Amino acid sequence: MSASTQVPEIFGSLVFNDHVMKERLPKETYKALKRTMEKGKSLDPSIANIVANAMKDWAVEKGVTHFTHWFQPMTGVTAEKHDSFISPTEGGGVIMEFSGKELVRGEPDASSFPSGGLRATFEARGYTAWDPTSYAFIKDNALCIPTVFYSYSGEALDKKTPLLRSMEDINRQALRILRLFGDTETTRVTTTVGPEQEYFLVDKKLYSQREDLILTGRTLFGAKPPKGQEMEDHYFGSIKPRVMAYMKDLDQELWKLGILAKTEHNEVAPAQHELAPIFSNTNTATDHNQLTMEIMKKVAARHDLVCLLHEKPFAGVNGSGKHNNWSISTDTGANLLEPGESPRENAQFLLFLSAVIKAVDEYQDLLRVSVANAGNDHRLGANEAPPAIVSMFLGDELTEVLESIANDAPYSPKCTEVMKLGVHTLPRFPKDTTDRNRTSPFAFTGNKFEFRMLGSTFSISGPNIVLNTIVAEELSQFADVLEQSADFNADLTKLVKTTYQEHKRIIFNGNNYSDEWVAEAECRGLLNLKSTPDALPYFVADKNVALFTKHKIFTSTEMLSRYEILLENYSKTIGIEALTMCDMVKKQILPAISKYTDKLCRSALDKRALLPSISCEMEETLITKLTSLSASLCKKVNQLDDELLKVKEHEGSAKELADYYKDVIFASMQEVRAVADELESVCSQEDWPFPTYSKLLYDI
Repeated sequence: MSASTQVPEIFGSLVFNDHVMKERLPKETYKALKRTMEKGKSLDPSIANIVANAMKDWAVEKGVTHFTHWFQPMTGVTAEKHDSFISPTEGGGVIMEFSGKELVRGEPDASSFPSGGLRATFEARGYTAWDPTSYAFIKDNALCIPTVFYSYSGEALDKKTPLLRSMEDINRQALRILRLFGDTETTRVTTTVGPEQEYFLVDKKLYSQREDLILTGRTLFGAKPPKGQEMEDHYFGSIKPRVMAYMKDLDQELWKLGILAKTEHNEVAPAQHELAPIFSNTNTATDHNQLTMEIMKKVAARHDLVCLLHEKPFAGVNGSGKHNNWSISTDTGANLLEPGESPRENAQFLLFLSAVIKAVDEYQDLLRVSVANAGNDHRLGANEAPPAIVSMFLGDELTEVLESIANDAPYSPKCTEVMKLGVHTLPRFPKDTTDRNRTSPFAFTGNKFEFRMLGSTFSISGPNIVLNTIVAEELSQFADVLEQSADFNADLTKLVKTTYQEHKRIIFNGNNYSDEWVAEAECRGLLNLKSTPDALPYFVADKNVALFTKHKIFTSTEMLSRYEILLENYSKTIGIEALTMCDMVKKQILPAISKYTDKLCRSALDKRALLPSISCEMEETLITKLTSLSASLCKKVNQLDDELLKVKEHEGSAKELADYYKDVIFASMQEVRAVADELESVCSQEDWPFPTYSKLLYDI
């Protein structure tokens, strides 16, 4: 049997999915669970024991002995505590049991997870609760049950809870709009996401020789290699056999978990690649992306590779992002962001589009905050990713449609053109009515928006919580107006018109990488929040607290806790990098340069001993340069050490500390690196203490 014919058989084979539930659950239990999953109905507690027993039987048949509540704390990665199914019987035996109580609720220790002040260290009780809208699955020989995570006093300690709240909210507000258009069939509106995941692969042996990669996920040192991505020959290029074997293995593992891995290719930078899935609802997509990142790393280890998910593992070449393709769909199969054949006449689409435009403009700060971390600061604005300025790309056609409405002018739809390639044997096909813009942070791409600012390590929950909530807010405002309307069509047209006129500043169809756009954006009054410490205070601005509390996504306390966690994470990240940098300079780079300098000195002395008149200009030049640079590096790393000792003076507030790390520590790190990278360029390859960029990027 070929590998391709096996795919339908292995797909979802490790998932307690709809097919398995329908086969193993009593008919009424199955129907009740499906109502919860598809319609958002409350789950009947009485069915928990039935579902738990069926899950256990299915898992045990596959050799599983343990179960775990799989949750997503504020660490940005997933967490799990494993318990076995065994239960003691009389006579010293055991049976395999799994109760409804164990399925529905768990009680992990909550004291050591980030809480941003929500919990004191001695207050340990936390709860996990089953999320029945996400399928259970088998991973590492354990039954994994997707759950939410919250504190003893009821605050959300995870990323899934607010995401589910935001999905409920946009469902409510979108249904209000659909009812105004006479849609009585739709009972559920969901947002859908297809997150494209970029990553690097490096050889495991080379990785293990780099303390910076091991401890921080990125190279803190590295001179520019003779060849980077200048030739643009890696993008979509032929995939190396070793990488192809990895991709094939990765696909197999993801398909077993029901993850719709679809597209894979080489990315722009050498050793960089991308995986893109098919769309699924936002909750499932978030779970699947967390699993994808974990499986990527595990599969890489099998191939003696390491998967790097840091936003900027190598200076001088493109970093890695995650493109969040977001849309709004109904349970009747409609895409609410589909323009149709005549966008100008599609009033429902125009209203939803207007809500997104208004949301992105009014809450551009929240969108920027949702993608803020220390790693992503290296990418945004670096002409390899969108700038830190949030704007929207609509394309010429939609922009012209909205301009015609705003100006009460007629609109002449573009005729579909046939793409002519100048060769008779090549097929002809219809040309799209507008081009794409790969520099835009938030681009409309036919029937969805591509939010391109996410970093590759990100959980997609945060950005989608923001997207769902801000669009729900605008839909609720629109519904408030139109539900009181005496002339629906006239008021709808007026709403679309005024929304575009008041918020068109957020729309930019040009080159977001240009200096001219930065200046123009400032004139338009758009925010340019260049760093994480600059952006994060906007999260707890009064208008944003009012937004999230109004829609019951976060309490004000939950928002303040997340603000503290994000600031602390930034400071800790820079702190670890700075300490690692000092360690590598003192224990590896300076000793290596001293050793190489000693070799040169002995070489010069040996030559003169042999022949006093012989030229030692090469050795003398190198010795002089190495000595000077070594002294400079020693001075700069000592300065960085001193600045790290002063960190405690700035621990009065999380914001003050983050600013100190950004303005002082990170700036000094750049100076240390500049000298070290120059030393690498004059040191012999034999004596340099760790693999260079040329090896890391090309030795696969």
